[in-house]
Amino acid sequence: MRFGLILGEALSGLRRNASMVISVVLVTFVSLTFVGAAILMQMQIGKMKDFWVDRAQVAVYMCASVSTTPTCSDGVATEEQIDEISAELDGPTLSPLIRDYTFETSDEAYAKAIQQLGAEYENIITPDQINATFSINLVDQSQSDVIAEAFSGKAGVEEVRDQMQYLEPLFSALTVATYIAVGIAGLMLVAAVLLIATTIRLSAFARRKEIGIMRLVGASNRFIQTPFILEGVFAAFIGSVLASVGVWSFVEFGVEGYLRSRIGFVTTWVGYADLALVIPVIIVIGVVLAALSAGFAIRRWLRA
Repeated sequence: MRFGLILGEALSGLRRNASMVISVVLVTFVSLTFVGAAILMQMQIGKMKDFWVDRAQVAVYMCASVSTTPTCSDGVATEEQIDEISAELDGPTLSPLIRDYTFETSDEAYAKAIQQLGAEYENIITPDQINATFSINLVDQSQSDVIAEAFSGKAGVEEVRDQMQYLEPLFSALTVATYIAVGIAGLMLVAAVLLIATTIRLSAFARRKEIGIMRLVGASNRFIQTPFILEGVFAAFIGSVLASVGVWSFVEFGVEGYLRSRIGFVTTWVGYADLALVIPVIIVIGVVLAALSAGFAIRRWLRA
């Protein structure tokens, strides 16, 4: 019976402040959608990093006839120079760092290039213009500097290139986008908290006589405070549920329905398992912030 009375008071307050409640719901919905999107974006960045760090290679490009670096002053890399690189990779210093490596000759690279570019390029480029390449998979990709130091500046080697260097700008851009989403979400959450507090203050002001009577008859502060807190929590909960639906729609239609089939080089995407973690976080954030802001807003009316 006591709970039914408290719940009835809370629902009555929601009806009296319907326009403000709708505003709270909308602001909470938008802010928590940004929060969910930011969390999913950070998860996606982590998945992509884990995938590519495990597969990114360090490429050692041997000199070709068109190479202009000082280490290629003698022209195309010789068999002796190639064998020297291979021996170092198999040696006791570097082999513990290397999971495996492959070597692609100039002729093999030329055949692939012609296959990709078309037969009309056979008279434009020649095999000696294409670099023979060692492609190295490391046990720990963070050790790529060791490979670069071992072969950079060595005769017959044009360049040592870490493929992760091409991906870092992408990860940096996605991280910046995440920070922007977090910043917008933070501002919107502040707006939601202030709006909830304002709504509760207006509701308390409209019912100040009722609060006074309840205090005179001995009602506890918790009994008086709970309906107002529930008003804010109900509104924020609805906004949180709408935000959860929005985040689910993004994964369902944006990731599963569009991105997964159109961006082939990314094979790991956020999915429903990640949603199962994000959605409870969204709801908890919304409910807790609403309860705290409503609790602080009503305190002034409970002072003796």
